[in-house]
Amino acid sequence: MSHKFRTIWTTEDRFVEVIDQRQLPHNLITVKLQSYQEAEIAIKNMTVRGAPLIGATAAYGVYLAVREMLEKQLDASFLERAFEALRNSRPTAVNLFWALDKMRKALDESEDFLTTSWEEAGKIVEEDIETCRLIGVHGLPIIEEIAKRKKGEVVNILTHCNAGMLGCIEWGTITSPIYQAKEKGIKVHVWVDETRPRNQGSNLTAYELTRHGIDHTLVVDNTGGHLMQHGMVDMVIVGTDRTTRNGDVANKIGTYLKALAAKDNEIPFYVALPSTTLDMSIRDGLKEIPIEERDQNEVKYIQGKRSDGQIDSVLICPETTKASNYGFDVTPARLVTALITERGVCEANEAGIVSLFPEYK
Repeated sequence: MSHKFRTIWTTEDRFVEVIDQRQLPHNLITVKLQSYQEAEIAIKNMTVRGAPLIGATAAYGVYLAVREMLEKQLDASFLERAFEALRNSRPTAVNLFWALDKMRKALDESEDFLTTSWEEAGKIVEEDIETCRLIGVHGLPIIEEIAKRKKGEVVNILTHCNAGMLGCIEWGTITSPIYQAKEKGIKVHVWVDETRPRNQGSNLTAYELTRHGIDHTLVVDNTGGHLMQHGMVDMVIVGTDRTTRNGDVANKIGTYLKALAAKDNEIPFYVALPSTTLDMSIRDGLKEIPIEERDQNEVKYIQGKRSDGQIDSVLICPETTKASNYGFDVTPARLVTALITERGVCEANEAGIVSLFPEYK
């Protein structure tokens, strides 16, 4: 790939290309998206994943729909079907709806749909890059303070799922402060949850930490509590797909358990998020955030690299066993030490959020 390493980029013929994250960490394969249907499928089947990247892919999906509509001289109903399909591609990540609403507004105010959709999607991508960089700027002092308290010893950070650059565009949310800490010479080590059933930790977080030269250790999801009990974790930092007005956080299934263990062991539990994942229309995360239920085969089968180098899936339970596959859980605000955003760090409650984002008052 000749482009700067990102998760989504445009090609010379003005189509869109993404990394097929289902193939990581063993194969770096890219996929060209040439229609809104292909963008929709990429979101649904997790070729792309992570709230900010899902939003960016949906935005470019709208551009691809506009392009096809104009080239084939289709009526406006085609574009409406595209919006609807993209809107229904994933239910939990609020960035998806934010990006589509932003594209809709831009088109409503434009007479040149093709140029506007192309430029607006590009803006969404560039804004996410800067947003994640700033999350790192505001999160870095937290790591610096721990390093100072430990007199320069290694800062041990535990995370869950992937909210790194692979879930965003470049910096990532949880990884931005970690990468910036490394650039300043701070010794950091990351405990990486495998994150069953899709294994985003072992497949994606470990991949990008390796790429960035960050010391890390892969652990099974149930190890976090043990590490905390034995003083082996200095802080927990996770991402979020949707955060309510009151500071409740929806993230990959298993996040809630890490928050409980952190609380019991008096370890700070931070959530790094771009403001695009704030959903100020809802207050009670447990009651109001839709929790995606995915295919049971994601639980029953596991994918890996065979000794002959081939990627394969294997069944890990009796064939007739039923599996439940909730994609997310909700961590109540009371368990969150603070939210790290592009505008600063705040308490996980309405007052804290509004202090940084008064436009949501």
